[in-house]
Amino acid sequence: MKKTANRFKRGTRTGFTTGACAAAAAAAATKALVTKKIPTKIKTLLANGDTVFFSVADCQLENKKALAVVIKDAGDDPDCTNGAHLTAVVEKIPNKAQAVDLHGGSGVGRVTRLGVGLEVGSAAINPIPRSNIIENVRIFGGDLLANHGLSVTISVPGGEKMATKTLNPRLGIVDGISILGTGGIVYPYSTSAYKACVQQSVGAASAIGADTLIFTTGRRTERFAMKQRADLPEHSFIQMGDFFAAAMAAAKENKIPTVIVAAMAGKLAKIGQGMDNTHAHKNSLDMSRVAAIASRAGGSSEICSQIAETVTVRHATELLNQPELVQKFYQLLTEDVAESMAKRLSADSAIEVMAFDFSGTLLAHWKQLKNG
Repeated sequence: MKKTANRFKRGTRTGFTTGACAAAAAAAATKALVTKKIPTKIKTLLANGDTVFFSVADCQLENKKALAVVIKDAGDDPDCTNGAHLTAVVEKIPNKAQAVDLHGGSGVGRVTRLGVGLEVGSAAINPIPRSNIIENVRIFGGDLLANHGLSVTISVPGGEKMATKTLNPRLGIVDGISILGTGGIVYPYSTSAYKACVQQSVGAASAIGADTLIFTTGRRTERFAMKQRADLPEHSFIQMGDFFAAAMAAAKENKIPTVIVAAMAGKLAKIGQGMDNTHAHKNSLDMSRVAAIASRAGGSSEICSQIAETVTVRHATELLNQPELVQKFYQLLTEDVAESMAKRLSADSAIEVMAFDFSGTLLAHWKQLKNG
């Protein structure tokens, strides 16, 4: 598939969401059904209002239905759905003028719990891509819709396996991936799809009564946190990745009573510095601020000057060298994180911060029973 734009250097190339690719597949199948011709590319409308060309990887036409496939290109964004074959089957519904019925086929998840913004039992096609798919079908439906309706079924071969690498199992979305996307474009290291999953995870946990959520930056810190809080159910643990601000906003919106952040030193330092997104490609760590924490912990001016010239928090703690200084450093670090959390949460939220090392040792645990 090609985007009508200049080539980007590696690491910054944008891609398309599953929603945009599903809409393109549906548009291609609709065009084939209406014109009785097989398209090799299709110009479609993205949810953000832009128009782009997609290559059609496969298209098959029968008398009353057509099938089209668009292969997802996620650009330079790491995404388990990259290369997925978004497949649309569009079928004529006699005597149902103007109707466009959208369904989820194999490989598209099915909602089993409240809290994800979709009806229980429905296909996991989020509202914006749902509207975008239907809009593109209407654009290409032309005169056919004047007298008949169209049934659109989106499927993703292999979607069940892809879903195991997403948050869907924890959200109660089974049997496949979600069709996601807001604008239609995927930006490297700032995926709207992942942010949407974090927000859905918080909503789903809230809907089934979770009063404590632990946000981690990945699977490793999640395992560490689960050992510390084995009393909590799995849905209370949410991998926020680098999207700290989005996670806190979702917790605030859903009025979660107790919010905990569990991470290792580098991510905690970025959060403590007030960063909304902690990915290395988005923001670099200010080591002078890390040096300032070391100074508050009792580090000598000479050591703190060396810390300011390092590039990792781990190296900074090695330079501190003394166990009591390192312990104080981590306690101050978690306090800074708590302050950053407090700015984003409601006043009646209880706040906790857990700092882990690479082996899972709990280095510091900061608690504030009530924000403010």
